[in-house]
Amino acid sequence: TAVKDPERGLRSQLSRTRSAIGGTLGTLLRSDTLDDAFWDELEETLIAADVGVGPSTTAVDDVRKQRPSDGEQARQLLEEALISQLSGRDRSLHLEGRPAVVLVVGVNGTGKTTSIAKIAGLLGENDQTAVLGAADTFRAAADEQLRTWAGRVGVEVISGSPGSDPASVAYDAYRSSEASGADVVLVDTAGRLHSKSNLMDELGKVARVLRREAGEIGEVLLVLDGTTGQNGIGQARSFADSVGVTGIVLTKLDGTAKGGIAIAVEQELNIPVKYIGVGEGVHDLVPFDPRT
Repeated sequence: TAVKDPERGLRSQLSRTRSAIGGTLGTLLRSDTLDDAFWDELEETLIAADVGVGPSTTAVDDVRKQRPSDGEQARQLLEEALISQLSGRDRSLHLEGRPAVVLVVGVNGTGKTTSIAKIAGLLGENDQTAVLGAADTFRAAADEQLRTWAGRVGVEVISGSPGSDPASVAYDAYRSSEASGADVVLVDTAGRLHSKSNLMDELGKVARVLRREAGEIGEVLLVLDGTTGQNGIGQARSFADSVGVTGIVLTKLDGTAKGGIAIAVEQELNIPVKYIGVGEGVHDLVPFDPRT
């Protein structure tokens, strides 16, 4: 069911993430003594929240230079400092061409397959038809999972036989979408970390086939599990080097993820977070708005 007050619903869904750092941060920012120990602890708290050393230092320095009078004023200035690090980025979904191509990558277990279907659902609510390409042919369960979710949002799935060439499935999905007049084709891919070099070669081939057919790929979205923290930076860098990631989908923020990875990945890799996952429901993938 739709939440009548989206911001209130989001606050509820992010309650565990907030509490993961809220206790330490809340106690600290109630202080009236803004000495060196205060600023050191504030920086350490942000680093522990996966914000990253560089962005944490920058934010604390920005706040400190403004000489807040107490912890409450420091909190307000910190909020603005963090928002400013996330500002000025294009978070829209680029859907050029017909069908537009969205390639979705990420390691297994991040919520990649479910995120694809949820994006298709969001497109459908905006009167855009989508087709899903099941190019994760390594796992039979991936095709089954994608079909289950596709049924929930009412979209078609194009798949191949288990173990078939993922690039061939991507090709078939594009051609089928073109023939049916669909607006967007979203292509799921494999994410096997234990054979990393093979995986990246495979993804590169899928991307080349889609670019050849479509002329360009509108989006390459990387799905990151918010609970992996700074490990997500390494994942993002690997995928960015291989297929040119254009946006991040940050999932599992309804759990105990501390959320700072959103700032870290944007600052270190210059890739915008476009969606966040805050639950298991079809409508629990939402566009990322830094201030909210």
